[in-house]
Amino acid sequence: MLLFNVLLLIHFIAFAAYLWILAQLWPNPAAPRDKKGLILGIILLLTGIAMVALKYPHINYFKVVPKTGLFLVVTVINAVTGDKPYTRTAYYALIVLTLLAACIAVFRV
Repeated sequence: MLLFNVLLLIHFIAFAAYLWILAQLWPNPAAPRDKKGLILGIILLLTGIAMVALKYPHINYFKVVPKTGLFLVVTVINAVTGDKPYTRTAYYALIVLTLLAACIAVFRV
């Protein structure tokens, strides 16, 4: 149980840090950026997978599958854009995907 809680805390901190990075870009999404978003996206995926592995076979697939898909899309967008500034479309897509994943996480299914 302790390991699960540590993973959950890391997952939450990585999520909050990623949301903070997006919030800092709000005035100018085309501002220069680094690879922190990609790293945080990978951390989110890995901690999510580890938490699912710890809870197997008692997994809520109605939450896990959509969230994994959303974070995979977020990671791909960050990987494709690399060090280049986000386009407005990519930036708003990242915000929507991130907030949608948060909504899925907090609602009981």
